[in-house]
Amino acid sequence: MSESLTQQQAEIHGLATAILLPSASVFGDAIERRPGVAGPLTSVVGIGLFQRAVLTLQRAGIRQLIVLAGQEEDQLKQALGRGPRVTIAVRWMPIREFPLDDPRTWDVLAEEVHGFCLIASARGLFSRPLIESLRRDVQHGQAILVAQPAGRPGAGERRVPVTVRAERLLALGSARGEESGLVAGELLVVPASLMQSSNTPDSTEDTIPIRSWIERAARDGRVRVLRTDVNPSEWYQDVRTQDDVPRAERRLFSSLKGEFEGFVDRYFNRKLSRWFTRVFLVLGLSPNAITMIATVIGILAAAEFGIGTYSAGILAAALFQLAAVIDCCDGEVARLTFTESPFGAWLDIAMDNVVHMAIFAGIAVGAYQRAAGQDEAWTPLALGAAAIVGNALSFMLVNRAQKIKAASGWKTPVHAAWSDFMLKNVASRDFSVIVLLFALLSKLEWFLWMAATGSIVFAVLMLWVIRPSATSRA
Repeated sequence: MSESLTQQQAEIHGLATAILLPSASVFGDAIERRPGVAGPLTSVVGIGLFQRAVLTLQRAGIRQLIVLAGQEEDQLKQALGRGPRVTIAVRWMPIREFPLDDPRTWDVLAEEVHGFCLIASARGLFSRPLIESLRRDVQHGQAILVAQPAGRPGAGERRVPVTVRAERLLALGSARGEESGLVAGELLVVPASLMQSSNTPDSTEDTIPIRSWIERAARDGRVRVLRTDVNPSEWYQDVRTQDDVPRAERRLFSSLKGEFEGFVDRYFNRKLSRWFTRVFLVLGLSPNAITMIATVIGILAAAEFGIGTYSAGILAAALFQLAAVIDCCDGEVARLTFTESPFGAWLDIAMDNVVHMAIFAGIAVGAYQRAAGQDEAWTPLALGAAAIVGNALSFMLVNRAQKIKAASGWKTPVHAAWSDFMLKNVASRDFSVIVLLFALLSKLEWFLWMAATGSIVFAVLMLWVIRPSATSRA
């Protein structure tokens, strides 16, 4: 079977279509328009719930989107037009012409779906890994229901409890002797065959038939439950009232994580960077602008190191730590506002290396000034030069490794694993704390020995890792 035919069949039988219900709950409740109730235009970190849902689905690989919109259709279109570019196909179907409680509406939709369909409302936030997991786990004839811990419901909330056994849905509601502590999220996946009116009993007239589909499939053992409290990256967060917005924003911020970050990033820099990120979002700064702010602070720190005094070293180390904190913010803003770009990722890495080499040079000059007139005063300059050369080589090799990874060009899985290990555990900003420690001890020249040795060893190891793959690609 040819590769193109395999891809076509995967597309036909996979999950590539989503239906969004901005004006109603997946399980039939209309979204009330009263003070305090969240709607599809409710803003979470500067972007409306509906817009966030569309952009997250787009990033997760959904290729077709059908929106069953009510009276807010024009406002939703305007919101999509103002934000990051939407590249997936969007079909707007007004519910005044396609009522949600009319089985014929779902017959029309079933004809548009090939394989499986994701159905969601605009009453919650969900992560891209959650959608990617749903896309990977679809099985012929099986539905998937997303469930979350029940927690404490808000005033007036109507939530659907689920009864689960061995990851299979037993019932929507609490069955006798079966309490799972879970409630259904406003997100599920159904096969197109389940959406047809022949699967809708007459008793569901005047209601959205989705619940009856799930209950029928559950009786046949054809509904798998995906819990959002198992994998932290696959999360779902209800946003039904304005009181839920701060919780949703905290969940968004807690989900932020860079590709390469170490212990200090995770447990210190990220804790502080979120405060700066909130300020940058209010100011409307782009991720690239934040990258340049961190770069300027880092270069100022390098210049301060060059003065060579103890107090200047302490101030420079503090500035360098501040630059490391702000350097976390560009990625956070990019992920929160869906403005990631290949150029932005390259600029972030490039400016990081510019700052690091400037820091090495500044510390070397400062150590040289402190040792001026001594026989070995040249040693700090030599160590600084070695650290800069090693850093430059490492930057070039890391770029090459990322190109090989993007092209799936690793010669063996062992080389790919070594590359990931080195990038995730060595290429991080954690050494900013080490610099601060040496500055406090007035032993910055010791750091030069470590930087020179470490950067050269890292470059040699990266060369050893990528050389076989680079040679085979050539």
